[in-house]
Amino acid sequence: MLNELTEAHPTRGFDWYYGNLRNKGLVWNRKRVLRIYRTMNLKLRRKRKRRILLRPKQPLEAAKALNETWSMDFLSDALSSGRRVRILIVMDDANREVLAAYADYSICAEKVIQVLEQLDPEKGLPLSIRTDNGPEFISKKLAKWCERNHIVQKFIQPGKPMQNGYNERLNRTYREDVSDAY
Repeated sequence: MLNELTEAHPTRGFDWYYGNLRNKGLVWNRKRVLRIYRTMNLKLRRKRKRRILLRPKQPLEAAKALNETWSMDFLSDALSSGRRVRILIVMDDANREVLAAYADYSICAEKVIQVLEQLDPEKGLPLSIRTDNGPEFISKKLAKWCERNHIVQKFIQPGKPMQNGYNERLNRTYREDVSDAY
């Protein structure tokens, strides 16, 4: 019975399984169920692998005009105190100009949207944005914002950073000249 529950609900913990067994009328005590749970080697929860949609392979094409394609990526660094800092770098692919470099301890999708909205009055918005598959970039909030502003999101394939090569090259230069220097 315990095995059936773990197969049907692999991400639940022992307490949930025990409560469910008791509700179904099994009169074993907690220690006995816990011993069986451990001997079945169920003490570690099974984590479901988060599925990333398969992305079609897209060659890295040079943008022909300003605001045609922007690239976004994160750069991670540590302060002398050991605290991690993330830097969002937005660049225009046409002239390789850095449009924004926003640093914070944590950057969520809302902050990514704020950075892009700050660029709108000054530079305008792009026709498309190329990003990797990070959680900030695949979020529903960013997707809705892009849809409202008629921006096409281009995602690179997982594990293929050269599909966002312009930004990866910029990250290296930024790390050497700015992050490591200061």
